[in-house]
Amino acid sequence: MAEPVPGTPPSLRPPEDHLDSWKEIAAYLKRDVTTVQRWEKREGMPVHRHQHDRIGSVYAFSSELDAWLQSRKLRLEEEEKERLAEMPVDAVVDHRPIGTSRAWIVLGVVAVLALVGTGTYVMIRSRAEYKSHPKITSLAVLPLKNLSGDPAQEYFSDGMTEAIIGHLSMIRGLRVVSRTSVMQFKDTRMSAPEIAKRLQVDALVEGSVIRQGGRVRVHAQLIRGATDEHFWSETYDRDLGDTLALESEVAQSVARKVEVTITGKEHERLVAARHVSPEVYESYLKGQFTKGFRRSDVEKKIAYFEEAVNKDSTFAPAYLGLANAYEDLGSTFVGGPTDEVRPKAINAARKALELDPQLAEAHALLAELHQDQWQWAEAEAEYKLALDLKPNDVATHIGFADWLLCQGRVDEALTWAQRARELDPLGISGVQTGWILSFARRYDEAIRELRGVLAVRPDYDYALWSLGFALIGKGQYEEAIRVLEKTVSIMDRSAGSIEFLATAYAHAGRRREALRLINELKQRRKTSYVSADALVDPYLALADYDEAFVWLERAYQEKSGGLQYLKVDPFFDPVRKDPRFVDLVRRVGLAQ
Repeated sequence: MAEPVPGTPPSLRPPEDHLDSWKEIAAYLKRDVTTVQRWEKREGMPVHRHQHDRIGSVYAFSSELDAWLQSRKLRLEEEEKERLAEMPVDAVVDHRPIGTSRAWIVLGVVAVLALVGTGTYVMIRSRAEYKSHPKITSLAVLPLKNLSGDPAQEYFSDGMTEAIIGHLSMIRGLRVVSRTSVMQFKDTRMSAPEIAKRLQVDALVEGSVIRQGGRVRVHAQLIRGATDEHFWSETYDRDLGDTLALESEVAQSVARKVEVTITGKEHERLVAARHVSPEVYESYLKGQFTKGFRRSDVEKKIAYFEEAVNKDSTFAPAYLGLANAYEDLGSTFVGGPTDEVRPKAINAARKALELDPQLAEAHALLAELHQDQWQWAEAEAEYKLALDLKPNDVATHIGFADWLLCQGRVDEALTWAQRARELDPLGISGVQTGWILSFARRYDEAIRELRGVLAVRPDYDYALWSLGFALIGKGQYEEAIRVLEKTVSIMDRSAGSIEFLATAYAHAGRRREALRLINELKQRRKTSYVSADALVDPYLALADYDEAFVWLERAYQEKSGGLQYLKVDPFFDPVRKDPRFVDLVRRVGLAQ
């Protein structure tokens, strides 16, 4: 809490000087509640609390706030001067020589301007100050604060945050940090400069959402990351059915204010929005923000998305959500039957594109589905189209990096993974980098990368699973077993997690435990779907190569996703020259 500012005792202050709540303080300062609370916490803005110190029971005096604002302005101006003083002279001053005649012209212009008056001087000075700010080329949209008074509406404010990020991500000339990184600053008390420094961005967008009845109100503001200067603020009040248009409008306003160059096509995509009924959007958002990747979680998502498309069969994002959920259901970790769920995912993705051909995420998902079926050229074309439509989409960068990896183009894959990291500096993109490094046999780097991710998210299952893979490659089998035993527990004994644990047991010489897990997978295949490729790695680790080829052939017949890594997977190194393996690589379309 800030210390009271010396001056007139509270009892003698005029009533109009008294501000009785965070809301009144924010309104007086023309800022969001989140901002003024941060100013009090981080910068000592003079806010008082009543003696009973009830949470939120605060007051302030406008005279004190005015004095504090003035001192803050002077401090920020000094910091800006120091920053500009540290810049190379060439960045500030034009050193081109001025000829004699030109010098007289300049002096004449100065003389004329001196006679024009204060108004022109102020205008020129204002423009000069404006131009002194560096160009904004990167920003992050911080999680919009839910001020609806109902914690159950959190998914709505998170959905709006994601949508605004999505709109801005269409702009090639602006680097926009992904949702996974910015969500780590939800309800943070860190200052804007601290957040900007961690995310490595020039500016931040922050604000709030209030949903009441059939209306939604969004307050948004832009902040310079280096100086905490608030240089734009706007409030939008719309019908709930116009939420998509509102999200687009906020993104357009931000783009205009940061003066980023937008192409004609980007502008068309940015302004495109349609009316959607509140009931449809509600079901869609609930599907989008249902957490977890267990089978029951994924099936719950599917139910919400199906509810949305049943209410509105023309709402493309709901079909995209449905396609993603079916893709998750058919993954190694969830274990839905590929021959059943993959066609459903493909049909839903194609329906989304039929309704909205510009939906970048649907193109990226279709690329992934083509890749799963070894349709390499089709996958590449869809990835490139998705990247053209949304250059800042992290998932597409990761997907394309994976496609390059499967082709054996490891260095290029790492380049694209690094680009994903730049868009998602604090998120999960580091897992993909670690994954690729393992395939490059750079195990020490892979382990370091994955441990870095786990330092932030200790129970992130995919990072643990990938770390187990890297540790096996490194030959640290007992450490791999410890990591993978935890992974099996977190993943509810998914087939993919058991596969790697059985492989680690086999390499560690714990044959009996490896065979026990192999038998578990075989028994589960009798009653539920387990991909055939889950049995390949354990048999390779046991050096039972003939049995491994039996399961490789079954995996080929099933079009198992794991075969896309045949060309680069280090676990296949012992059989890489076997004629049966060479033929298999040819059949999946990966032969040179």
